[in-house]
Amino acid sequence: MTGRYSEHDHEHYERPRRRTRPRTKDRPTYDDAVDGRVVTVDRGRFTLLVDGHRVMAMKSRPLGRKGVVVGDHVRVVGDTSGADGALARIVEVVERTTTLRRTADDDDPVERVIVSNADQLVVVTALADPEPRPRLIDRALVAAYDAGMAPLLCLTKADLADPETLLSTYRSLGVPWVVTQLKGEGAGDLTELRARLRGRTSVLVGHSGVGKSTLVNALVPDAGREVGIVNAVTGRGRHTSTSAYLLELPGEDGRGDGWIIDTPGIRSFGLAHVQPEDLIEAFPDLDEMTETCPRGCTHGSGEPECGLDEAVEAGQADPDRVESFRRLLAAREASSDW
Repeated sequence: MTGRYSEHDHEHYERPRRRTRPRTKDRPTYDDAVDGRVVTVDRGRFTLLVDGHRVMAMKSRPLGRKGVVVGDHVRVVGDTSGADGALARIVEVVERTTTLRRTADDDDPVERVIVSNADQLVVVTALADPEPRPRLIDRALVAAYDAGMAPLLCLTKADLADPETLLSTYRSLGVPWVVTQLKGEGAGDLTELRARLRGRTSVLVGHSGVGKSTLVNALVPDAGREVGIVNAVTGRGRHTSTSAYLLELPGEDGRGDGWIIDTPGIRSFGLAHVQPEDLIEAFPDLDEMTETCPRGCTHGSGEPECGLDEAVEAGQADPDRVESFRRLLAAREASSDW
């Protein structure tokens, strides 16, 4: 070592550490935030309804990875005028009352929230062209029960096939239904459907081509949802809706009469997040009969000493209702190609 350098000089030539100011524990209160509701989501931008007009917004950084989905009630700051080029910020997502979830596949551990704060799931299925897919209906019902949402079966194109064949499968579950048709007597009459939707927030789900967008355009005349056609070779519809969209139902007096959420046609609806014990809680009468079940009983067919089998043998349970419940349970575990 020379007099110019010493053995400790390397400490003075280390790469300088990043110096940052300590983060404060104080967080903004956002006392000036206003309430809004998410109408649709498109590539990281959120269309909100604020005081009756539409506002474009982005998610604020403090929300981190917290997702914001259609139906969410949010708190917003910034420019909420709705003018061209204006951009507000979502600073808070209000606690959700319900969340409709799905996974990409049955073995996918990642849950995806489709919509929030809806209280009714409307399963739209055509009676023909395309043919109904009972497995789709079963899986949608499972998702509804798991989310704590009331199910409604909406059968379209009744002028092409008799609805009784399909309805007989779901009567024992007590699922309410409405029937619509495009031609013949009663064509275009949506009186019963409107009554079922009134005062509620309803999500419409179903595979492509069943007529969801046609229903939405009839219920909300200025919705302008694109309508597709069914492929004559494959019997499947083409996707016309590309994202979920929240729409207000017009009432007879011109005021809002509920909300509907149109969703894209779904071809996979994984239910890996649904547990048997959660599903049976949606059927209180059957749930009571499983108190004597051995530990780990799934209540499915073939389970030894299941309380449901004992209740059927004793005449305390409707065999058709038990069988219908077990069909839903099996649908949760089946492959989900809609």
